[in-house]
Amino acid sequence: MKRRLLSNAGCPGSVRAMTRRAALRLASNGFGYLSFSALAATEARADSRLLQPHFRPKATNVIFLFMPGGVSHMESFDPKPKLAELDGKPAKLDNYLAGPDRKWLRCLWEFKQYGQCGAPVSELFPHTARWVDDLAIVRSMKSEFPLHARGNVFLHTGRNFGGFPSLGSWVNYGLGSRNKNLPGYVLLRDASIPPGGIENFSNGFLPATHQATHILDEGPPMDNIAPADQDRRVQRAKLDALLQQDRDFQQSTSGDTVESAIANYEMAYRMQSLVPDLLDLSRESEATKRLYGLDSEDKPKRLYGLQCLRARKLIEEGVRFVEVTCPNLFGMNGTWDQHSNLKKDHEKNAFVTDQAIAGLIQDLKSRGLFDQTLLVWSGEFGRTPDTGNGDGRDHHPFCFTIWMAGGGVKGGVTYGETDELGDQVAADPVTIHDLHATMLHLLGLDHEKLVYRFGGREQRLTDVHGRVVREILT
Repeated sequence: MKRRLLSNAGCPGSVRAMTRRAALRLASNGFGYLSFSALAATEARADSRLLQPHFRPKATNVIFLFMPGGVSHMESFDPKPKLAELDGKPAKLDNYLAGPDRKWLRCLWEFKQYGQCGAPVSELFPHTARWVDDLAIVRSMKSEFPLHARGNVFLHTGRNFGGFPSLGSWVNYGLGSRNKNLPGYVLLRDASIPPGGIENFSNGFLPATHQATHILDEGPPMDNIAPADQDRRVQRAKLDALLQQDRDFQQSTSGDTVESAIANYEMAYRMQSLVPDLLDLSRESEATKRLYGLDSEDKPKRLYGLQCLRARKLIEEGVRFVEVTCPNLFGMNGTWDQHSNLKKDHEKNAFVTDQAIAGLIQDLKSRGLFDQTLLVWSGEFGRTPDTGNGDGRDHHPFCFTIWMAGGGVKGGVTYGETDELGDQVAADPVTIHDLHATMLHLLGLDHEKLVYRFGGREQRLTDVHGRVVREILT
């Protein structure tokens, strides 16, 4: 904001626009500006004050495998034989979907026990099942919102409305990127955005340098990356001129908005030479490509495999937090949202994603990256044990299943229980805030100390909630 102040320059009585910073420099021999400079320096350091973890981390990177829409927990990792006995009978549940026409629906896939731990896994996920001894399966997750948009934003930010930083942004704020030429938070997605929109991946009130950088599965992977054959001297001169304009403008503003823009321009410039090479798969072996399913005749499966392979490459190059979204195959509410056609559509989603995820685990292990990389597989909620049409399941935030693996996670364990119908958590509930606290803990960050002052108080990802689920940690 500018104010008009009297000035001795020019004709007597003339006025000119003067910024608050200029006024502080001129008044009282500049003592006010000296104080302001100290405050500004403190603010500038806020972005780097936590670039060391609070304690020794067990993981240095995260790959978040997001399954939007709501995977059916009782048909993935939490079998419910009781539903087979009740199949087709009137359902009596006391929740927002209760009604006289609802009926119990049996599990549509068989389960088998895998690994030394003997954990049951649905035949939907035969590839992931091979690595069950490396997974911590959490059956007692709880959300608070049965709507996709709110559920997704809550899963990502710990709030049910926009304007707050995503988990990936908090991690980047706390630890920074391990490669100065790459962003710390990368989102690998298709052309669609899950319900909740960009708010799922927003930096919120954190500096703009912490927002997600998007890489698409088809076409040009990133926007506004200049062609490699452009004269770099000309481009550098253009960038320098732009940066000087930004710095001049910054003198009349407060906050970090312009500084973040400058940092993003510089990052984009450095990424130009690295990103095309990083995303180039010509140096990957044919065996590696087959491992991820890149030889499949199914296009969505190939594209998801491509993004999972890119996730490994990004982690290998030092990107701190990578999120991979599932391709949107069935509507705009999230591809796992099967209110009808549950058998056909869940089967297709699993076919598209299962091999690539298992390939990612194997690839990370073969390269010595598994023990330092935290993998999290999750949707925003589960699905009902009953049905309103006999051919699908509805939204169910009261319990659902996720799994975690890799850095610091105890493999071959199943944590938490749901009742015999898969309707409610029966033991050891885990909230979204608990999940966030646990993920931060594995990265060496105390969720109660990772804070940013905004709106008059110290804000954190877990708000005033959250506990670390130590039972699933090594």
